[in-house]
Order: sequence, then C-alpha cells, then structure tokens
Amino acid sequence: MTQSQPGRLAFFPVNLFGSIMGWMGVTLAFFLAWQLFAFPHGLFVTLLGLSTALFALLALVYGLKTLRYPQAMMKEFNHPVAINFFPTISISLILLGCGYLHVAPEVGFWFWAIGTVMQLGLTLVIMNLWIHHEKWQIEHLNPAWFIPVVGNVIVPMAAPEYAGLETGWFFFSIGVVFWLILQAVIFYRLFFHPPVDKVLMPTLFIMIAPPAMAFLSYVHLNGGVDGLARIFYHVALFIALLLLVQAPRFIRIPFAVSWWAYTFPVAAIANASFVMFAQTGEVFFAYAGAFFLSLVTVLVLHLTAKTLWLAVQKKLCVPPPQPAPQQQGDA
Repeated sequence: MTQSQPGRLAFFPVNLFGSIMGWMGVTLAFFLAWQLFAFPHGLFVTLLGLSTALFALLALVYGLKTLRYPQAMMKEFNHPVAINFFPTISISLILLGCGYLHVAPEVGFWFWAIGTVMQLGLTLVIMNLWIHHEKWQIEHLNPAWFIPVVGNVIVPMAAPEYAGLETGWFFFSIGVVFWLILQAVIFYRLFFHPPVDKVLMPTLFIMIAPPAMAFLSYVHLNGGVDGLARIFYHVALFIALLLLVQAPRFIRIPFAVSWWAYTFPVAAIANASFVMFAQTGEVFFAYAGAFFLSLVTVLVLHLTAKTLWLAVQKKLCVPPPQPAPQQQGDA
C-alpha cells in the first residue's frame, strides 16, 4: 500500500516570515519619515496594521502545518539552511513590539517580550546544534546564519522602554560580538569556497543588517551618535554599496521566496540613514534614507505581488527540488 502524499500545507516555507521583517522595516522607516519630514502618521499606522495582519495569517498557517505535519516542520528545523530562518518568527514579533511602542505600548510589550524570549531560546538551541554538529559543511554557510544569533541586536530597539537598559545591553552584546565572528567566517567561505547557490544569493544582502541594526540599537542605548556608532553606520553603507554595484547579477536570479532577504536589510540602512540625519543634521543622510526607503518600498510591493502570484499558481508550497543522482565514479 502506497503512502498518501502530504498536502501542500506541509511545504509552507518558514522563510516566508522574512516578509514580515521586510514589511516592518518599511513601517518603522515611515515612522521616522513622519517624525522628520511630516509624512502622514496614518500611513505608519496603516502599515503597522497590515504587518500585524500578515504576521497573524502566516503564524496561523505555519501553526496548522506544525499541528498537521509535525514531521515536515522538524525536517525543516533539521535542514542546514532552513533552520536559520526559524528566528524570523521571533524577530518579526520583536519588530512588531518596536512598532507598537509608538501607538500602543501595552500591546507592544507582549509582542516584544514573547519575541525576545523566543529569540534567546532559538539562539541557545541553534548554537548548541552548531557546536555539537555532525552534518554542517562549509558549503552550508551563508549570511542567513546571522539570523539566529545576530538577530539579538534588534532587541535593544525597544528594550529600555520595556525591560530596562541592562536587558538591552545584554542582547546588544550577543548580537555584535557574534556578528564579528560570523562575518569573518562568512567572508572566508565566500572568498575561498564555491559560490553560494543562486537561490541563496539574495541572502548576501543580510550582511547589511547587522551593522545597520547595531547602529540603531547602539544609538538608542547610548543616547546619541559617537565614533563607534559612525563605524557601524558606515560599514553598513559600504556593504550596501558593495552589493548595489552587483545589481545586474542579482536581477538575473529567478524569483523565489529567498528574494525577501533583500527587503529587511535595505529597510535597516534606510532607518539608520534617517537616524544619522536626525543626529547629525547632514543632509546627505536624508537623501540616502529617502533612496533606500524608496527602493525597499518598491521591493516590498513587488515581492508581495510576486509571492501572491506564486500562491495563486499553486507554486508557493511545493516540495524542494531533489538533487540530481550522483553518477558512478563521481568524487
């Protein structure tokens, strides 16, 4: 008797939560645009509501997947690439908490607190798996590995208001120190090993996010821009430029859910640029922020349309492609 094939729900990808990070990055950037340039406050509130609804929808669907196909969820969690996208769930909650801080902090606290506890738990679990591994290879490494550990640097964006300064510095320290360690390992992998698979190339943009978010969190904890803050910002800006000059290479990559990796990092440098403008008064940073915000807004709208079209065509939740069988004699 043949086993029945699992339904499409079993293949709902956890990395789709990266879309929430992209939407919330844009939402927070428009909050700064309201503060600095008198953009309509209602735009920020509308985007926050849309991001919340989208998160609720994805959480419901992924929760149903977990209940109905727990083995599919565990297969994803044990996958050397997919495992690193599970913290996009907790980071999405933290970002929602940051957004609600400005309109309903009593609601935002619960988003932030649940997300923060989840993020710390996932960091500990995934780092334990990294340390006591039997399957990781250097070819598995890509910038998505930043998400489980370096994602902690986002927590301080609202930590002083929700839990105090020391909580913020705790998570900031984890994120920054392991950003530096992982960045060195990732550059080693990129320089001296075969190129990242095409479908994962968008994850290179994730390298913008750690220094950009470190800048935002550090300024929030420290109360202003100093030399260290400038280093964080300008490293993020340089990485953004390094990747933008490679735009033709990225445009040629066939669309996949991994394209959402473009959005949050670009939103992060947009937010960082606006904060630099607010802190220094240098108009260059206002123009930089406007450029990156325009770019990420177009990206988010475009990728939302592309993702919905995939869903309509029933190509969103499909089994991953199987590797070609190895020929005899292959090394």
